[in-house]
Amino acid sequence: MRRLLVLLLLPCLSVLSACSWVQGNHSAISGGVGAVGAVMTMKKLAYLKPENTAALLIAYAIYDPLAPTWSIKVTELESGRRRIDLDMKRLSTGGDGEARQIFVRVARFLAEEDGYVGYDELGYQEGIDSTRPFAHRVAEGEIRLVKSRQFPTL
Repeated sequence: MRRLLVLLLLPCLSVLSACSWVQGNHSAISGGVGAVGAVMTMKKLAYLKPENTAALLIAYAIYDPLAPTWSIKVTELESGRRRIDLDMKRLSTGGDGEARQIFVRVARFLAEEDGYVGYDELGYQEGIDSTRPFAHRVAEGEIRLVKSRQFPTL
């Protein structure tokens, strides 16, 4: 029991003794936290030079992280039929496997919005559009909106 107590207290004592050795200005340790610390670090490492800042702004404009990953286009074919086209943005960090989820979500939304009870999926396919300079994912599908089969007047 005594050995266990010593083994538990030894790391605590070493941490406490290490804290007593810290001398000097403590604001330098705790002051550089968060965004201010990041800016201070970038200044020290010379990341905020004009050419680096311009490159960062150009990369941000091309990548546009706030833009939606998928663009959705819905075309009405004939009464009750809709075509859903999905195009993924060219530069993205993820979202490759979510085309099917978005297709189902849009189809469900279209059915509910127009007062239908559901939809039948007539076709769905995914692929990659190999345009230059960047290829991107595409998906397309066709649905038929259906009314209630048990209560057709609804």
